[in-house]
Amino acid sequence: MRIGHLKNSAPVSRATKTAKTAGAAAVQETTAPRDAASIMGVPESELTTNVQRALLSLMGEVDQLRKDTDMLRGKIRELESLADHDVMLPVLNRRAFLREVSRALALAERHDAPSALIFLDLNGFKAINDNYGHAAGDDALHHVASVLSAHVRETDAVGRLGGDEFGVVLTLTGAEGAETKAHELAELIATTPFTHEDKSLHVGAAWGCYPLIGGNKADEALAAADAAMYARKAEQKNTTSQPN
Repeated sequence: MRIGHLKNSAPVSRATKTAKTAGAAAVQETTAPRDAASIMGVPESELTTNVQRALLSLMGEVDQLRKDTDMLRGKIRELESLADHDVMLPVLNRRAFLREVSRALALAERHDAPSALIFLDLNGFKAINDNYGHAAGDDALHHVASVLSAHVRETDAVGRLGGDEFGVVLTLTGAEGAETKAHELAELIATTPFTHEDKSLHVGAAWGCYPLIGGNKADEALAAADAAMYARKAEQKNTTSQPN
């Protein structure tokens, strides 16, 4: 009786093991990363354990590459911004400003929409440096940059051309409107004081305008505006030197 019972129990044990193995395989097949197969285009029949691991690793690497690419793009934009701006002031440097002049000239050439260029040179800047030091001169430059940036449109451009010289591109502005704006900006610079070590100081500005029309080049337009500024400055000196 006992021997017969043992003989009958052996087949039952093997069947039970087979059923458990089949069930585990079914569970494994159900939980396989089918999303990876659909994403990567791999047939389901080829999704072995090694393939699944390789797909997951590859997807992780691709995701990291995307993150690295976004970070590098942000760094490039940051470096481009630094390359375009003055090393000390929150305005364009000479190279970037000339690029804006070229853009305005191209706009005038293609669409017959003239703009204007203002060239400004500070009056009394050397005296501020001599009397109060270079830190005061830096404060004067920041003052001018702030006044110019605060009183032009977003479509306009402000740049430092070198030393105490500044430029402004007034987009879609005629010659008369540019002269009016240049006079306004010079008055604001001269009448608005800036502070250096609790001292209230002033600096003036001479200006010249030049219309940006088709057919000109950026450096030629800048030279013409510079010449107009010096002519105006000489005229002002002659007027003030004449006896009453």
